[in-house]
Amino acid sequence: MKFNLKQKTAIVTGGGSGIGQAISKTLAAQGAHVHILELKAESAQQTVQEIESAGGKAYVHACDVSSHNQVKQTIQEIGVKNAIDILINNAGIAHIGNAENTQPADMDRIYGVNIKGVYNCIYAVLPIMKKKGGVILNMASVAATVGINDRFAYSMSKGAALSMMYSVAKDYLAHNIRCNSISPARIHTPFVDGYLQKNFPDNREEKLEELSKTQPIGRMGKPQEVADLALYLCSDEASFITGTDFPIDGGFIRLNGD
Repeated sequence: MKFNLKQKTAIVTGGGSGIGQAISKTLAAQGAHVHILELKAESAQQTVQEIESAGGKAYVHACDVSSHNQVKQTIQEIGVKNAIDILINNAGIAHIGNAENTQPADMDRIYGVNIKGVYNCIYAVLPIMKKKGGVILNMASVAATVGINDRFAYSMSKGAALSMMYSVAKDYLAHNIRCNSISPARIHTPFVDGYLQKNFPDNREEKLEELSKTQPIGRMGKPQEVADLALYLCSDEASFITGTDFPIDGGFIRLNGD
């Protein structure tokens, strides 16, 4: 079976909803034992139940990825019983604003989750992965490499996730640790639906179409499409790939403006 993850242990941060949920379920379907890290454990219970109902193995851990000590303790507890084969740094938060109206508190909040959270997980998992190798996958964004209106802090944080990927890939080649990243454009998640309902209740469909058309392909991506790419990159079939960012963007980076 291609993309076989049987007997492998995976950690997915923010794996209880949206893209993270799709990744968790996809890895579990291929045999991985999936450990989901969420700020509130109850937010991932449905995902765990769906995985178990399908015959997979999943566990949820209440963990604030911005807390170095919490992350270290949680990952060490997972690593005591299992080698950790896969880490997917998916947890992240959004922010809308430019450099003038982004407040210090906004920057601190984005930094804590989107940058320090990625660092904390990498820091904690490396001593375990160095024993037999593994895969680290950072969730970046098209905002890491192109300018997007009113995404100052968010773009900064995703640029950091991208750069951390390059650094880890270079530093841990000798330890058989591969590190890559995925850069999605707009993905149609429940977060998008909630945003539209809250901000555009009277013209939701019109706004949805507008956002969809910002991708040259004419639609938003699907969480499952990102999950399938993540599965490939975490599998042995991708054993020759490291230090690479993979846009999944409907042509957003290369085709806009042509």
